[in-house]
Amino acid sequence: MTRTVLFDGGRLAQRSGRNTPTGVDRVCLAYAEWLMGHPDVRFVPVRTRGDRLLALDGKWFADLVASTRARWTGDAVGEAERTLTELLARPRGNRSVAGSRHAEREPRRQAVTRMLKSRPLSEIPGGSLYVNVGHSGLTSSRLLSDLAAEGARSVLMVHDLIPITHPEYCRPGEAARHRTRIRLALRQGAVLVVNSETTARVLKTFAEAEGLERPTTVVAHLGLEPPFSDPDWRPAERPWFVHVGTIEARKNLAFLLTLWRRLEEHMGTHAPALVLIGRSGWENEAVMDLLERSPPLQGLVHHASELPDAALSRLMRASRGVLAPSAVEGFDLPAVEAMAMGVPLIASDIAAHRELVPKAKLIDPLDGPGWYKAIERAARGDLKPVPYKAATWSDHFHIVAEALQMRPGI
Repeated sequence: MTRTVLFDGGRLAQRSGRNTPTGVDRVCLAYAEWLMGHPDVRFVPVRTRGDRLLALDGKWFADLVASTRARWTGDAVGEAERTLTELLARPRGNRSVAGSRHAEREPRRQAVTRMLKSRPLSEIPGGSLYVNVGHSGLTSSRLLSDLAAEGARSVLMVHDLIPITHPEYCRPGEAARHRTRIRLALRQGAVLVVNSETTARVLKTFAEAEGLERPTTVVAHLGLEPPFSDPDWRPAERPWFVHVGTIEARKNLAFLLTLWRRLEEHMGTHAPALVLIGRSGWENEAVMDLLERSPPLQGLVHHASELPDAALSRLMRASRGVLAPSAVEGFDLPAVEAMAMGVPLIASDIAAHRELVPKAKLIDPLDGPGWYKAIERAARGDLKPVPYKAATWSDHFHIVAEALQMRPGI
């Protein structure tokens, strides 16, 4: 039986011009591809405007999904990797920041133009599903109630509740906005998908505190993209470490750079390099100041903001380890990717990591000596890969399809 699925593609359209996606962006792309290719689905891309859904052009959206996949996967010997190779070869004392956003301007301009041409939906067939997995557009209770009145069910993903539980790590006002999103999801979502048991527990606690019942809630770990799925750790002769993620306060990177300054003081020219891969986010001044103005870190710590998956996976595989010192996570995709590739992982001892990567080297995020010793050992090659099996997107969508009473379609 064919079912109409109204897929909220607003976030994906807005982010399609980027060379490097966030974890939430990856989820939006994976769901779009799954639903577009599902034999039992009539796929209708939409976006929200206020309390209304507007239809996006189907052919344009399909082309956008294909081009976004190609851009985010990238070329293993492309310009991004060559740029990073040049960074690692720079002598001490040189500027260590690279990355450009120019590549995204034209695709983003095209996406904005197309979104402005979107039109109101002509009809919403009874039994339709409205699927929103990007945390975007969930500000109007009327939108979801109108969908319910038409016989449509809302399927929403909750990635985390960090703006509510840890507002100090987020932009001013984001806690209130996210509280609105989560309340709407609890009150009017028919099915909620969460990415981890950790997120499920935090959501349950929030719902109880708000006096709200939880709708059907399913836990489905996120899948990995092909460049990260096979174990093949091949550390380079020169030791370096990698951190992957937005440069923001909750990632605990100021702590990490303080450790790196100490490593340089003790090891001198033998100190391993550190590569930070990710865009600049909220409250990152301490990190950027250290990168720009600390002489011991110049030429030793590098920042690259635009690396597609093919180049990123090669960099991670050639490192001595991936570092994940976050203070809080809902689902830490780079940590899972590292374990799946057989790359040693040193991660903070927090709930999400204990659930997702329990065999990694887990250390309290405030334990400076513990982190120093672990990094020193890994730089010598003393940390070894451990057996690990990550969830696949096929695993994820089997769980979701069962909750929606539909065939997996993959």
